[in-house]
Amino acid sequence: MRDVLKLFARLVLGAYMVVHGSQKLFGAFGGPGLDAAGAGFEAMGLKPGKHMATVAAATELGGGVLTATGLADPLGPMMIMGSMTVAAVAHRSKGPMAAKGGFELPLTNLALAALAAADGPGRFAINRPLPKKLTVVAAAGGAALAGVSVAMLLKPPAPAAAEAPEA
Repeated sequence: MRDVLKLFARLVLGAYMVVHGSQKLFGAFGGPGLDAAGAGFEAMGLKPGKHMATVAAATELGGGVLTATGLADPLGPMMIMGSMTVAAVAHRSKGPMAAKGGFELPLTNLALAALAAADGPGRFAINRPLPKKLTVVAAAGGAALAGVSVAMLLKPPAPAAAEAPEA
């Protein structure tokens, strides 16, 4: 029963992350596409916006595929954790509830990905785990990338240029 529930959770989380990434990257499933997603990222302070949106979308899509299949575990859930950490911080000003554009969904996805990373994919997975040394390197690299993105989001905006007095 435990392995069936793990499979269910991995498939739901993985599939939704694939869709979420595809919305940004390709404009699929009613998503904005890369240009609009990039403009949104830029407006949030993640610059250059299109590059940051590409990284986020590829991380979500790739992390979703790896999580759903259980391949290279725990890389997929770790990718989702990094992306959802940044998303939760990006939505912090709108409060905790998704109905108001808040961080509820990214935080929920982050929690489920953390559980999947901690407990493993279960018996019903393409179980080719990531070697321990590579897992450490991936975790450190992902944490660094997420940390840089979070720092960009938390950085106070630059003061607006003072307008020249009219002559």
